[in-house]
Amino acid sequence: MKEKNSIDIKKVAEVARLNLSEEEIKKFSKDLENILEAFKELEKVNTESVEPTFQPIEVKDVLREDKIEDSFGQEKALSQIKTNKEEGHFKGPKAV
Repeated sequence: MKEKNSIDIKKVAEVARLNLSEEEIKKFSKDLENILEAFKELEKVNTESVEPTFQPIEVKDVLREDKIEDSFGQEKALSQIKTNKEEGHFKGPKAV
């Protein structure tokens, strides 16, 4: 199993364009072996009566409903601005 893990690690590293040392390959092979062992334990769990789920946490729409409302007029929009306005418009820094 360790040899196959080593080959898998080398393949993934190649695809990801990573230059792993032999020491790193051994370390990641051991990590992969531990992960695969954990999944073997999970395979033993009886999930016969458990309905599959694709989203572990309920997804809720966090946006408010769109409502048409009156918008600010030019005068009101500029009413709180003391500086950075010119000829009825917001004035910002030059973008060069």
